[in-house]
Amino acid sequence: MAADMKAAQQADDDLQPETGWRARLEQYGRPLMAVFTLVVFAAVGLAIYRLTEEVSYDDVVAAMSTTGIDQIGLAILFTVLSFLSLCLYDWNAMAFIGRKRPFPEVALTAFSAYAVGNAAGFGMLSGGAIRYRSYSRAGLGPDDIGRVIAFVTLSFSLGLAAVTALSLIPMSGEIAPLIGIDPNWLRGIAIVMLAGFALLVIIGERRSLTFAGVTLRLADSLTLSRQFLVTVADLAFSASVVYALLPEQAAISWPAFFAIYSIAIGIGVLSHVPAGIGVFETVIIASLGPTTNVDAVLASLVVYRLIYYVLPLVIAIILVTFTELRHVAKTPALAGVGRTASRISPALLAALAVILGTMLIFSSVTPTPESYLELLQGIVPLSVVEGAHFFSSLLGLLLVIAARGLAQRLDGAWWAATVGSAFALVLALLKAFAIFEAGALGVLLIGLVSSKRLFVRPASLFRQALTTSWLTAIAVICLGACFLLFFVYRDVDYSHALWWDFEFSEEAPRSLRAMLGLTVFASAVAILSLLRPAAPAVTPSSPEDVDKAVAILKRYDVADSNLVRTGDKAVMFSPDGEAFLMYGKQGRSWIAFLDPVGPKKSRDELVWQFVEAARLAGCRAVFYQASPQLLPAIADAGLQAFKLGELATVDLSRFELKGGKWANLRQTASRAERDGLSFEIIPVEGVPAVLEDLRAVSDGWLAQHRTKEKGFSLGAFTDDYMLAQPVIVLRFEGQIVAFANILVTDTKVEASIDLMRFSPEAPKGSMDYLFVSLLTHLRGEGYQHFNLGMAPLSGLSRREVAPVWDRIANTFYEHGERFYNFKGLRAFKSKFHPEWQPRYLAVSGGLSPVIALLDATLLIGGGLKGVVKK
Repeated sequence: MAADMKAAQQADDDLQPETGWRARLEQYGRPLMAVFTLVVFAAVGLAIYRLTEEVSYDDVVAAMSTTGIDQIGLAILFTVLSFLSLCLYDWNAMAFIGRKRPFPEVALTAFSAYAVGNAAGFGMLSGGAIRYRSYSRAGLGPDDIGRVIAFVTLSFSLGLAAVTALSLIPMSGEIAPLIGIDPNWLRGIAIVMLAGFALLVIIGERRSLTFAGVTLRLADSLTLSRQFLVTVADLAFSASVVYALLPEQAAISWPAFFAIYSIAIGIGVLSHVPAGIGVFETVIIASLGPTTNVDAVLASLVVYRLIYYVLPLVIAIILVTFTELRHVAKTPALAGVGRTASRISPALLAALAVILGTMLIFSSVTPTPESYLELLQGIVPLSVVEGAHFFSSLLGLLLVIAARGLAQRLDGAWWAATVGSAFALVLALLKAFAIFEAGALGVLLIGLVSSKRLFVRPASLFRQALTTSWLTAIAVICLGACFLLFFVYRDVDYSHALWWDFEFSEEAPRSLRAMLGLTVFASAVAILSLLRPAAPAVTPSSPEDVDKAVAILKRYDVADSNLVRTGDKAVMFSPDGEAFLMYGKQGRSWIAFLDPVGPKKSRDELVWQFVEAARLAGCRAVFYQASPQLLPAIADAGLQAFKLGELATVDLSRFELKGGKWANLRQTASRAERDGLSFEIIPVEGVPAVLEDLRAVSDGWLAQHRTKEKGFSLGAFTDDYMLAQPVIVLRFEGQIVAFANILVTDTKVEASIDLMRFSPEAPKGSMDYLFVSLLTHLRGEGYQHFNLGMAPLSGLSRREVAPVWDRIANTFYEHGERFYNFKGLRAFKSKFHPEWQPRYLAVSGGLSPVIALLDATLLIGGGLKGVVKK
């Protein structure tokens, strides 16, 4: 074992120079993107500040107060129509992949996904995460969910580009002066965009495009056209929301505004700023400012954000709360809606907590209306108002931080959000009689109380490491509060005396103190997250850990979990000690092998525990060969699953060498016996007597194949490992010429093998005879299934709507024989007529699946040299 560990370490050392650039890219990629986002947001904030130099906060509030009821009613109507259009994205995607679900379930999922995506738009609160959690528990596989998300994303992106281009051609003369670009340039850009869209339609008619050996299959022109109409309807209705709220003096036609709105949405998406906040407003103000009052435009955009972003999220929370209270779930026809609501409720509550936390922070740097102050002055003392104002901002920060824990269903986050929102509701009334603010907090509070049963993870909120995306979001919120403070009090001359001025009528000092407290506490949170002690290094398990894991695995049905006996993997136990997970580290990937072993509740908690531990160490969490049963827990933890291959399982109750389909194996077994082969099952206590004979066969096999011992998902020939389980051997002329160690558990539900090795003297067909003999013996012993192992990259989708991952994997499967015998391995397992079960690689999205698979390959091969040299 020591020699094996030394060899693996040497291989890993050899790997470092070749992976250094990738490690640095992974290490600094997200921080650089966070810095880019903050720089963009700061630039946008400065742009808005300069564009509104002639505007005061009172002007904006006055403009908002003049917004007519008819305007608000129209805006709400267009919002409803826009979200109905958005639901058609998912409905059409389901029809396109051939996996239709009841419309109420799809509509609730799509509505919630867009409500959360629009309002929060990052990390675990993205629309894609909502879809993954909901649809995975509704029976859709990861590849189907990936196709839905890809279909929706691509449809919107192409539709937005096409709509913008079509709008620019006739309206370029009207739009060009607004944004300071020559009309001919606008027309040229629009024509190029339309030409690209037309090319995609032509490709869609051909249904495929091959580039660099990779085939890209698109939807047919009818589907593209249908989705284009949906995008047009969505953008038209959402643009009409803003247009209905614009002041009457806005001298711009609806078609021209439609084009500007489309451009603003696109730039907001590209900026990577959460919800595009500030970026969208800058484009609109820069375009409309010269033609109308900026204060009226800014007021319209604030109301637009409330109606189109906050209102749908509140409605989604109300719908989910309604179902959680069992008013809908009791109806059989709508039972699916109730199940969907339970799946997405934590993410919805988390998104609303982010929005309301931001609202509390922003309200702490804005003044209270004078009439409310006069009323408060006669009811509560100044100290109460000052304290309420200050602590409201801190409670807002607490809600934003707790939101991440709510998305992860932490009971500590539930308590923090519940107590924080309750106190914030009281303080909202004490500081400013903020009825709207208190009402929104009341909705969150009711939603949290009604969904208490969903927050069952006994994990500490304060031990969770905030990820880069969450720290970026907090920084954006704090920067936004700073810009809002400077905008509101731009006419107030700064002096040190402001910090110590305590008067009912003095709003600027209160806002300054609240901003200071917010900055201090937000900085403390960021510093604690960034300077958190490094996670302990991943080290192989101790003998005590192995013994404890073996005691657990004996009670369950996963034969391959015996690979924990190799001792080359780290072991993580659930908090209750009833489940374990084995994993290794390669590069910046923590890779768990197989599902956790133990009772379901402990397994699900262990998934969260592993993901959080990997993130705390600054690494990605990866599940290698995850089963379909683990997918719901993986989806809840914010990971995506990509099909890795298929596992072959033989039903031993139906295994017999009678009948035509078994003729080849029957003949092979008979020939082997005629040639003098015989088999023997050696129990654990008999293995020491033949250990040296087995070692000779193993060494000969390694030398013949010019390879070395592997690891992680494969065992290695070591004394401790070989002596731990029974062995089947083949004898030829009295000598052992082949063997395999047998992996079993006490339940006798499943058996498997790991090491299969034979000497050059073994007759042809020895391996077939070994398997036939072993399966026959196991059936007689009462075992139910035999696990033949996984066929990598086999069984992936080949349909025209297959996701990119499947297409790349299929390319390797078809043309990668020089590196790995993909087809030959599946063909060998197929001899035994097994049932094929999918296995998955679970990881975060982006490039992570490819990098994680590369890391897993290196981990199994013992580094780059091990992979190259087999």
